Amino acid sequence: MSVIGGAALGIYNAPLAATRNFPITFNGSGDIVYPQWAYPDRGWIIDTWLSALLSAAIPIAAILLAQFRVRNIWDVNNGIIGLIFSISLATLIQVIIKQLIGGFRPYFLAVCMPDLTRAASNNSTGLNAVGFQQIMYSVDVCMQPDRDKLKNAMTSFPSGHSTAAFAGYVYLFLYLNAKLKVWADYRPALWKIALTFAPLLGALLIACSLTIDQAHNWYDIVTGSVIGTAVAFGSYRGCYAAIWDWRFNHIPLQRRDQFVYSPGDGTEYRNDVFTRSGGWGAMQEEAAEKNPPKRRSSAYYADQQQTAYHGASDRDALPSQLPRTRYKQQRNRLRGDEAV
Repeated sequence: MSVIGGAALGIYNAPLAATRNFPITFNGSGDIVYPQWAYPDRGWIIDTWLSALLSAAIPIAAILLAQFRVRNIWDVNNGIIGLIFSISLATLIQVIIKQLIGGFRPYFLAVCMPDLTRAASNNSTGLNAVGFQQIMYSVDVCMQPDRDKLKNAMTSFPSGHSTAAFAGYVYLFLYLNAKLKVWADYRPALWKIALTFAPLLGALLIACSLTIDQAHNWYDIVTGSVIGTAVAFGSYRGCYAAIWDWRFNHIPLQRRDQFVYSPGDGTEYRNDVFTRSGGWGAMQEEAAEKNPPKRRSSAYYADQQQTAYHGASDRDALPSQLPRTRYKQQRNRLRGDEAV
């Protein structure tokens, strides 16, 4: 992971690989083509360092708090390492795309401060006053003295904020689903469902704040969210035995030991979870002794049906049913005579 982090930092500080054109025309009227790049530079609501901190610190805190009940050192190890790997790998991917593809931020022209008189004297790219009606220019006409700030205004695609947020909070979403058994073999409490979706709300708030301060275009945010989500799924599956299979998705995998998936209902793997509902957090036999099913519950009904129809030793143990027609009455009477 240190190699991934170092590579991401080195690529981020490297020069941009591509040169982009942007249109400018005044034509005596003051109109600017593509006004979506003419927003003011208001500063970011959530700074880059704060976005990275929130994307990592809150999930780590949640994993540590879960250990009050989980109490498994391997769960702490896999949970935190998987989270850091998710954020690091997603960051590396988005940084590579930023440097090779990039794109203008909505406030690019405010940072660039273009001066069209520089097109002739400072035309190092040869891409000034080109295209239809010669309205396309390059960064050669920018008057911005801070080259780092100018470079930052040219690396909008994809959004690093949304990438890190979804890499961290989607990972936490999968972790909470596994430890709370929200979609498992019992009906969960509504607060568990709400708590599981809370990380996704946090990721959306961070990502959508970029549309308020005009730091990113909508497609930058969507692409970053997709990258973060995909990496979070892959990272979680690399550290735990499953993603959606509620029987195994809470089990941390060992580095060199193969995990044997049971063909049964997974009752032997009911530890290492936070919830204590539905028999989780203890062996099924212990849970059944402490909490026998209520007479009106679905578990009690299923148990009665299994005992009545599959647990009987012979036909006499089956529940009696009265024949509904005269033909069936006669047929059963004949069978009774034959048996005698």
